[in-house]
Amino acid sequence: MTFEKGTEYKIAQTAKGHFNSAELLTIIRQSEKTIQFTLGNGKGHGSMPSEHMNYLVNRNELTLNKRALLNDGANEEKIG
Repeated sequence: MTFEKGTEYKIAQTAKGHFNSAELLTIIRQSEKTIQFTLGNGKGHGSMPSEHMNYLVNRNELTLNKRALLNDGANEEKIG
């Protein structure tokens, strides 16, 4: 799975303890095997292997932040 820079993920309640009780995780960089991220509300930053990120997404511990996706789409296309 490919993770894009700027993508926001909502952190599940059960996983917040591993992410300084943050609500959101935002990808800032991806290399071949590593994902770098920041946590919402200035609660920190970090990195993890791409395989582990994929594991967390598959277990629904990280889910796409739909609010951020809706906001991006609204800004790109405007009817004039």
